[in-house]
Amino acid sequence: MDLLREVCSLPTAPFREERVIAFAQAFARQRRLHLSRDPAGNVLIHLPGRRRLPRWVFAAHMDHPGMVARRMEKGHILAADFYGSVHAEYVRGAKVIFFDGEDQVPGTIASVTAEAGGRRARAVRVKVQRPVRPASAGMFDQGTGRYRGKRFLCRCCDDLAGAAGALAMLDELRHDPPTAPVAVLLTRAEEQGFVGAIAAARKPKLLRRTDRIIAIETSAVQPYAPQGQGPIIRLGDRTSIFHSGLTYFLTQQAQALAKADKRFTYQRALMPGGTCEATAYDAYGFSAASICVALGNYHNMDIARKRIGPEYIDVDDWAAMVRLFVHIARNGHKYEDGHVALKKRLEKLYADHERLLQVHPAKTWRYA
Repeated sequence: MDLLREVCSLPTAPFREERVIAFAQAFARQRRLHLSRDPAGNVLIHLPGRRRLPRWVFAAHMDHPGMVARRMEKGHILAADFYGSVHAEYVRGAKVIFFDGEDQVPGTIASVTAEAGGRRARAVRVKVQRPVRPASAGMFDQGTGRYRGKRFLCRCCDDLAGAAGALAMLDELRHDPPTAPVAVLLTRAEEQGFVGAIAAARKPKLLRRTDRIIAIETSAVQPYAPQGQGPIIRLGDRTSIFHSGLTYFLTQQAQALAKADKRFTYQRALMPGGTCEATAYDAYGFSAASICVALGNYHNMDIARKRIGPEYIDVDDWAAMVRLFVHIARNGHKYEDGHVALKKRLEKLYADHERLLQVHPAKTWRYA
């Protein structure tokens, strides 16, 4: 759990993910894992398997809706760009914090400019206590990671909790590598149109066409996909449906865990709160599925109180998600493309009932 708290407490914003990148580099170096970067700054940590097989890639993004400082104006006012989908009415008056080198500079949103014809914040003016240098990352001042009973709260769960889950999986696998190779892909600027994932997919430097990609998310809680009921095999998002063969395999692995341990629970659901990176990978010809946990106060928007608040997830959901990642990685070599496992089930159903189709109803019944 310390990895969850440590990663989620890292400062980040779209296009300003350098602290998360530095953490990933230190993580790989300390564990002697190979780390690569592409020209867009995406990070891939690779764990070789025991056989040369298609690789399983667990992908999460390193950013969170936030601000990037532009310039100081008169009266300790900081002009900043806002990236990510947060409604302007939540942003006005919010407490924020900017990360200027080693300094943390508190501030309050004085004014917000929304996108043309929409509700999302696109620029802010912030009353700060002291000057902030251009390009400094800013976040809502909702505190670092902490536990409250079964909840984990932080200024950022989306998607650093997903990144922490992928790294926790590597920690468990590295002493006894699985049969198929495994990698963790950490992408940039997902909150601004998943441009990091697009960069990774359109001219791949880190990905392989044979990779099986699992996009990890913390997705806005839905009435039919609540917190506390386990990780969610995400069937699709607001834009698309994900790879059916991979999704079926993920479901098989979750079922196997649930059968072996009655305490393990999981869910399957379409999560339409937003569009995730699996859609981008699919659009560029990769096989992609998704796993997530339900997220409270999505993008820091506390809908009940109509104000900015900390994001939160269920701790047991996150731990079960990591467990599912490990199980998938250890059994990934069993995956057969082309719905082989499902076809076996269908063929058996057909064989069991084929003889009943031999007598055509039209030969035994005449319509009056």
